[in-house]
Amino acid sequence: MLPFQLAEIVNQGKLVSDEIIINLLSRRLEEGEEKGELGFILDGFPRTMRQAEILEGVTNIDLVINLKLREEALVARCLGRRMCSQCGENFNVASIDIEGENGGAPMYLPPLLPPPQCESKLITRADDTEEVVKNRLRVYHDLTEPVEGFYKARQKLLEFNIPGGISESWRKLLEALNIEDSDNMRSAAA
Repeated sequence: MLPFQLAEIVNQGKLVSDEIIINLLSRRLEEGEEKGELGFILDGFPRTMRQAEILEGVTNIDLVINLKLREEALVARCLGRRMCSQCGENFNVASIDIEGENGGAPMYLPPLLPPPQCESKLITRADDTEEVVKNRLRVYHDLTEPVEGFYKARQKLLEFNIPGGISESWRKLLEALNIEDSDNMRSAAA
C-alpha cells in the first residue's frame, strides 16, 4: 500500500487494516533486530484485539502504557492542532482549563503556540475535524478498549491519567515507571 493510500484512510478517521500494519511492523522489527536494537516503543498500536493477539505471536511485550485523557480535553486538543505549512513543526492553539471531577484535581493544558515566523502559516490537518475526531473516539470505544483488558489480564498494563501539560505529565509518568529524569529523556518527550 502506498503512503498516500494510508494517509487517505487515516484522514477519514478509520483504521489501517491489521494485515498492512502487522506487515509493516514485522519488517521494522526485523530491521531493528538486524541493527542490534534492544527494544522498541509502539505508539497507538495495537488498536484491536486481533492486532494484540497477532503481536503476541510476533514479539514479547513487556509493558503497555495507556495514556488516559478526559474526552473533552482530548477533543479540544485534536481540534486545536496546527502545523506550520513552511517548516512542518506542530503546534496546538487550544488552551484547556477544566475543573476537576468528583473533587479531583483540575486539568490545565496550555497551548503550544508557534513562534512569530510561523503564526501566519498555520494549517489544520485534514483529519482534525470534529466529525473525524468523534469517529476516532467511537472506533476507540468499540475496538481499542477491549485491548486494555487483554493486557491487564496479562499484568502488563499501566494506566496513566494525564494530569496536565507535558512537563507535569512527563515527570509523573517517569515516577510511575521508576525512571530517573534526565535531559536526554526530557528532550525525547518534547
